[in-house]
Amino acid sequence: MAYPINARQHRISVLCLSLLLSLLLALPVDGYAQLSDSLSSPEALKRLSLEELMNIQVTSVSRRSEKLNEAASAIQVITQKDIHNSGAKTVAEALRLAPNLQVAQVNSSQWAISSRGFNNVLANKLLVLIDGRTVYTPLYAGVFWDVQNILLDDVDRIEVISGPGGTLWGANAVNGIINIITKSSADTRGLFVEGAIGSNLPGQGSLRYGGQLAKNLSYRVYGTGFKLPSAVDTSKLKADDSWSMIQGGLQLDWSPSNNNKLTLQQNTYTGDPNPDGGDTTSIRARGTNILARWDHAISEKADFQLQAYYDHTWRDFGNGFTEDLKTYDVDWHNRNALGRKHILTYGLNFRLMDHKVTNLELFAFLHAHKNLYRYSAFLQDEILLLNDRVRLTIGSKIEHNNYTGFEVQPNARIAWLLSKDQTLWTAVSRSVRTPARIDRDFFLYLLPGLPLISGDSQFHSESMIAYELGWRTQPMENLSISLATFYNVYDNIRTAEPGPPPFGIPITFGNGVRGKSYGVELSATYQLASWWQLRGGYTFLKKDLSVKPGSNDLNKGSAESNDPRHQVVVQSSIDIPGGIELGAVLRYVDKLPDPYLKAYTGLDMRIGWRSGKHLELELVGQNLLDSRHIEFIPSSPSPRQIERVIYGRVTCRF
Repeated sequence: MAYPINARQHRISVLCLSLLLSLLLALPVDGYAQLSDSLSSPEALKRLSLEELMNIQVTSVSRRSEKLNEAASAIQVITQKDIHNSGAKTVAEALRLAPNLQVAQVNSSQWAISSRGFNNVLANKLLVLIDGRTVYTPLYAGVFWDVQNILLDDVDRIEVISGPGGTLWGANAVNGIINIITKSSADTRGLFVEGAIGSNLPGQGSLRYGGQLAKNLSYRVYGTGFKLPSAVDTSKLKADDSWSMIQGGLQLDWSPSNNNKLTLQQNTYTGDPNPDGGDTTSIRARGTNILARWDHAISEKADFQLQAYYDHTWRDFGNGFTEDLKTYDVDWHNRNALGRKHILTYGLNFRLMDHKVTNLELFAFLHAHKNLYRYSAFLQDEILLLNDRVRLTIGSKIEHNNYTGFEVQPNARIAWLLSKDQTLWTAVSRSVRTPARIDRDFFLYLLPGLPLISGDSQFHSESMIAYELGWRTQPMENLSISLATFYNVYDNIRTAEPGPPPFGIPITFGNGVRGKSYGVELSATYQLASWWQLRGGYTFLKKDLSVKPGSNDLNKGSAESNDPRHQVVVQSSIDIPGGIELGAVLRYVDKLPDPYLKAYTGLDMRIGWRSGKHLELELVGQNLLDSRHIEFIPSSPSPRQIERVIYGRVTCRF
C-alpha cells in the first residue's frame, strides 16, 4: 500500500496523534459511572482503584493466595482489563503487555518468547501453565505457541514471574513462569458472541454460553477460531504461511460446600500452523486435554489441592515427521499453618509423557517411542519474624527424570514489609533445564548410517543460580512502582561440539558454555484519574557467555541467545462517559546482536464503544508506526516481516 508521505513522517504523525488524544482526554470529566461490586466483570476491572489492583491475590509465587504487593518475586499481572483494552487477538499478543518478557513475532504462526534472555523460537527456559496444566513438549523442552488458542475473554489474569521458580514448579522454570488463569464458569454466564475482520485479518470469531445446572453448579461451553494472514518475506512478497485454528471446550465448576470446589475442564483444537509456507489443505496440529481439580479447605489454616490432567497433542511438521505426545499428570500440594509463625507448603507430582515420533530416513529420534517419567516432591516453610513484618521462605524440590536422575532445586527468599506501602525482598535460587529429547536422542544423517549431528547420551542438565533483589512501593495513592534486579550464573549451557578430524563429524550436543547475566526490571502503574491509567516498564539485560575450557563450540556461545539489551512497554487505558474506551500500547525493542536486527518501535491503538450491557464495537490498529518490520530472525525459515493490521470487532453479550 502506497502512502504520499515517507515512513518516518508516517510514524511521527501516528505517534503525535496518539499523544494528542491522550492529552485531550486528560481534561476533567464529570459524571463518571459508579464502581461495580463484581470484580469478575470487565466494567469492574477497569474501575479498580490502584490500591485494589495492588491487593489482587496471586498464586504463582508461593502456590498459595497472597497479595501482589507482598509477593517476594518479580511478578507482573496482566488483567482482563489490560488484555481487553490492548486489542490483542491471541495469547502471544497479550503477553506483549508484560514488561518483564521478551516477545517477538517470527512469522504468521511462530513466536519467540522468554524472560531474562535466551530468547529464540525454541526457547527452553520458560515454564508455561494454563490453569495448572503445563504446556510443554519434551521434543525441545519448550512451547508451541501456535496452538495455545484461548478465548481471551475467559482469561481472568496472567501472572508473569521473571526469575526462577524450580522449587515449586520444577524443571524448566529457570528464567521465568507464565501462569494463565481463566475465570470460573460462574463468572461467564449468558451468551457471548464475538467477530472480527479487517485488513490483514481474514476473520476471527468466538461463541460462548454459560449457565447454572443446579445450585452451586455452573458451566460454560465455547468455540473460538481464526484465520490469520501470511507474513511478508524480505522481498515484500507474501510468504504463504497463513494459518487457521479452531478450538472448543467446556468447563464445570461445583461447590458442594463452603470447603470444597470441584472443577472440570475439557478443550479440543485442530488447525494448520504453517511457518514454512506451502500447502494449507491438511491438518498439521490437533489436540485434546481434560483436567479435574479439587480444592479443599480443611480449616482456616490448612487446605490442599489435588489435580489430574490428560493432554494429547499431535503435530505434522510438513515433511512426514510427526510428533504424538500423551501426557498424564497428577499433582497434589498442601498448605498447613503450624502455630502462628510457620506456613508449610508441600506436595507431590507424577508425570508420564508417552512420546512417539515418525522418523525420516535421514532425520530421526532414537528410539522413536519413549516413555518419559518425572516425579517430584517439594517442601517449603514460610516463617514470620519481627512482628510478622519479615517473611523468610526456605524450601526445595527434589525431582527425578529419565535422563539425569535426581535434581535438587532449593530456594530462599526474604520479604520485609518496611511499611504498609513498601516491600523489600531478596532471593537466592537454583533451577535446572533438564535434557530434552533433542539433546540426547536426535540424529541427522548425511547418508544412512553416517550421522552429521547426534545427541549425546551424557548431556547434563543446564543449571542456573539466581541472586535477586527487589523493591515494591506505593509512594502516592495513585502510583505504584516495582524494581527488580538480578544476577544469574549459568553453567552447562548447550553447545555444538565438532567431531574428530579431518571432517569434524558427527557434531554432538555438549554442555560447554557458562556465563552470567544481570539486569534491571522497572515497572509502574499510574492512575492519572479515575478513568485514565498508565502502566508499563523498562528492562535492561546484559549477558556475558563464554565457552568453557575443553569445549570447541561451533557457535562460540551465541546460539542459545539473541536478546535486546533495552526494552520499554507503555500501555494507556482510558474510559470516558458514553461507553467510550481508548487504549494504546507503545513498545520499544532494542537491536538484537546475533543475528543482527535493528531496533524498532511499535504502536497498537484501540477505540471501543459500549452500547449498554449488550453491544460493543471496536476498531483496532496494530503495528501502526510502519507498514511492516522484522522482529526476530530464526535459523529456519527465512526472515519474515510482520505487517500493519487494522480490524473491526463486534461483541454481543446477553
